[in-house]
Amino acid sequence: MTDEDLGFLPATELAPMIRQKKLSPVEVIGAVLRRIERLEPRVNAFSSLGADRAMDAARRAEAALMGGGPMGPLHGLPVTIKDLTWTKDFPTHSGSKAAQGFRPPVDAPIVTRLTEAGAIVLGKTTTSEFGWNGVSRCPLTGITHNPWKHGYNAGASSAGAGAAAAAGYGPLHQGSDGAGSIRMPSHFCGIYGLKPSFGRVPYYPVGPGDYTSHIGPMTRTVADAVLMMQVMAGPHPLDHTTSEAWPADYGGRLHDGIAGRRVAYSPDLGHARVDPEVAALVRGAAERFAAAAGFTLHDVVPAWGPNGAELIRGFWPAHMTRLAQHLPQWEPEMDQNLVACIRAGLGTTMEGYQDLRVRKLAYIAEIHTFFEDWDFLITPTVSVAAFPAERLQPAHWPQHPWDWLMWAEFSYPFNMSWNPAATVPCGFTADGLPVGLQIVGKRFDDLGVLQASAAFESALPWADKRPKLPA
Repeated sequence: MTDEDLGFLPATELAPMIRQKKLSPVEVIGAVLRRIERLEPRVNAFSSLGADRAMDAARRAEAALMGGGPMGPLHGLPVTIKDLTWTKDFPTHSGSKAAQGFRPPVDAPIVTRLTEAGAIVLGKTTTSEFGWNGVSRCPLTGITHNPWKHGYNAGASSAGAGAAAAAGYGPLHQGSDGAGSIRMPSHFCGIYGLKPSFGRVPYYPVGPGDYTSHIGPMTRTVADAVLMMQVMAGPHPLDHTTSEAWPADYGGRLHDGIAGRRVAYSPDLGHARVDPEVAALVRGAAERFAAAAGFTLHDVVPAWGPNGAELIRGFWPAHMTRLAQHLPQWEPEMDQNLVACIRAGLGTTMEGYQDLRVRKLAYIAEIHTFFEDWDFLITPTVSVAAFPAERLQPAHWPQHPWDWLMWAEFSYPFNMSWNPAATVPCGFTADGLPVGLQIVGKRFDDLGVLQASAAFESALPWADKRPKLPA
């Protein structure tokens, strides 16, 4: 088996092969690291790579395997961690020169859970500066390139995770999502991404963005995302917002099907601009999905949809003011679009912020009332396919000094409302760029969203498609 084949092999196939001693952890980690060495820095998915540390861990995993020692469900499997997530053995740069070299005192809970389950951390993947936007560039690491087209946006803030998954840097990648940062890079890179219900996976330190940040898996298959979720999910004392419930039996019930479920479809949430080619791909895929999975697709125009646009454009710059502390020393070396966003937020008054929160709570109630009538809502994941990564907006879209949200109107509503939402690859543009379809479920119905994702994957499989990268 070639390094490329091992790099693209799903975790659900790698894990039993390791347990049956058909593959060793040293073989797997070695193959993935050689692939990374060959393709980096062209892809530029890593802010920190720990090759020697990973190989040492692989040798320990192999010794445990041969000695009959205890093995977790991810024993010997490579995983990457996003550069916003705290890791005590790797610096957490957060994509910024202002935070470069920060060494957290502890691992985030999900890092501990992944490693205790046997996963081997390869390194930290790139992010936009402090995770502020959906474009795969930052002052610290430069451009993370979309494996499907060099120089193009791989999405952010989980840019490196999306690019790593698409490039075959192993099967398991951790992302986080405050306004679409799991779903956007998954859309742009042609992989699967799940933003779980808020509180399903512990997030530490708890984010200051009014409880909108979620942690979830980014993988090439739904079943691999399930493996990560079974390990990462569940209550933790360091995150007071986590649900008291442990995860359901996602794996055992994944293929129950969704025939007869109530499924709504909205091409624009009543207000979003969408490129015609993206809209057509998503619509066509949704119709084929409905026919194959045995449900009826109902077109809807959610009354609450347009109300989110003003809310997010109030909250986003207001929350970025937490970074104003860096301006006196670091402003010239920061992302200048981020600087513009921070400065816009400095005009927010306490009265104005409280008004936003009152309206946000009403907006959330409207969303959950909507889901009383529907099991799932299908939409485009993002309004556009990948565009040049040096841009904040595609050239054919309106331009603005900081508003990238105009092409990401489908994701942030469900960060505010805490619904689970996944993106599944649903096709390619004429230029060969991936497009994603979003599946949103009722709050806490992560199992349902995974089941719908698996049903889509069965009807319109995608995992066999690989970008053409240098040999």
